[in-house]
Amino acid sequence: MAGVWTEKLADQVRDIIALTLARRVKDPRLGFVTITEVRVTGDGREATVFYTVLDGADQVSSAAALESAKGMLRTAVGKKLGMKFAPTLAFVRDAIPETSQEMEDLMARVHNLDAELAERRVEGAYAGDPDPYKDADREKKQLAGSSEAKELVDEQSEEPKKPADEDDVDD
Repeated sequence: MAGVWTEKLADQVRDIIALTLARRVKDPRLGFVTITEVRVTGDGREATVFYTVLDGADQVSSAAALESAKGMLRTAVGKKLGMKFAPTLAFVRDAIPETSQEMEDLMARVHNLDAELAERRVEGAYAGDPDPYKDADREKKQLAGSSEAKELVDEQSEEPKKPADEDDVDD
């Protein structure tokens, strides 16, 4: 777990690198780079800098520009923070844009499948009765007047009731 000191250091390193990239690095290979996150080790000796590039075509050239400016950026971090040892910098391209695009594609696919299911639901018919949970009273009322209904009622009323046994009574 990262401590408070390392979190503050990571935020400061991120701000310093972003500012230095905007103001001092004049490499034409450097595209529109955004520093998304910085992770610093517990002793403050190493920092991993995550970045994204706006244009996909400039990713390789931007990575080369960051690698060539690594020394200047490390010097700027060391001077601004006043640390005895400036952290070594490692630049890693962040996978956030690709991951978010995959999530957007999955959400669009789910939305399309939901729309397709809704269409099927409107067009579909029940496999059996439209009301599979019919109750017996409603059936009797529908059959009222017919001989089948009278026989049903007679059969149900003729069932003998069980007398309560003395053994079944709970104490």
